[in-house]
Amino acid sequence: MPRLTQGALAALIDHTLLKPEASSNDIKKLCAEALNFGFASVCIQPFRVRLAADLLRNSPIKVCTVVGFPLGANCSHVKAVETETAIAEGATEIDMVMNLGAFKEGDNETVENDIRAVVQAANGQTVKVILESASLSDTEIVRACNLVIQGGAHFVKTSSGFGVGGARVEHVRLMREAVGETFGVKASGGIRDKQTLINMVQAGANRIGTSSGVSLLSDGVVEGGY
Repeated sequence: MPRLTQGALAALIDHTLLKPEASSNDIKKLCAEALNFGFASVCIQPFRVRLAADLLRNSPIKVCTVVGFPLGANCSHVKAVETETAIAEGATEIDMVMNLGAFKEGDNETVENDIRAVVQAANGQTVKVILESASLSDTEIVRACNLVIQGGAHFVKTSSGFGVGGARVEHVRLMREAVGETFGVKASGGIRDKQTLINMVQAGANRIGTSSGVSLLSDGVVEGGY
């Protein structure tokens, strides 16, 4: 594993602001921080995609937004329309929530088709699938990872940050084992200090979702947040 310098850690972070009360000024601040620190992306509400895309135009910072968020229970065609709209407005990455109800029932076909509908609508842009791993057994995590691969997505992601729990090192390690070395694994939910971030990366995450990126890169421990 390469040395985890400040810059290398920053380049793994999706700088996240998904609070429903987030204002346009909050988004402007988020984008300025992403540019200053060299984060991988900003992850924002769909409503704010156009603003973020304008602010980050001609920069290497990606614009990530969420689909079927936070429950994942939208119909697939609705998720597809959400995705198409987001891409048209400037999003370059989509974090979709898996249909957890269908998954828990063992309806693998519905889950896989749901993922594929978003992948097709994303038209080549990166799609990450949120599993809500804290709600799954180890066996279910492996099954979910396989469905994400079969659906054509590019990342598995632990958590929405709005579910029953956040990222766990043991789940990230299991997800990495399930998807192999080259597939994307995003850890998110409860990552609020640098050591936790490092632990997630060492377990196999190659992207980190957090609203605490600025603080944790300064060795801070942040209370609350995504």
